[in-house]
Amino acid sequence: MTVLGLGTAAVLALVGVLHVVWMFSPWPLRTREEFASKVVGVPAEKLPSGPATGAVAVLLGVAAYLVTSRAGVVPAPGPTWLAAVGTAGVAAMLLLRGAAGLVVSSRQRTEFARLDQRIYSPLCLVLAACCATVAALG
Repeated sequence: MTVLGLGTAAVLALVGVLHVVWMFSPWPLRTREEFASKVVGVPAEKLPSGPATGAVAVLLGVAAYLVTSRAGVVPAPGPTWLAAVGTAGVAAMLLLRGAAGLVVSSRQRTEFARLDQRIYSPLCLVLAACCATVAALG
């Protein structure tokens, strides 16, 4: 369980770090317009604000911590059931994001929808399964 918890938390943390980078840069793309189209699926003027993107980064960091605490890698915050419930909540949110992304993107023909179907939503579903496993067996 330790390896699964660490691997899952590492991916969550990495995605969180990407969100911090995206607060300041369209990396790995060249322009905000290209980033908005491919990564977020909106026009550049509708990109989420820096604070909103930062909030997602913080939530991903909290999720990574909950997963590692449930896996027994770091101390659990508060009572032991809190890490289990928190990790199950992370799994539920990732499942919702992954499933919704597949359904919504299947109806669109944009670059974002293609990436959402091939990368973003499947990644969320895999992470959801990993979090659910850690929550149940951790």
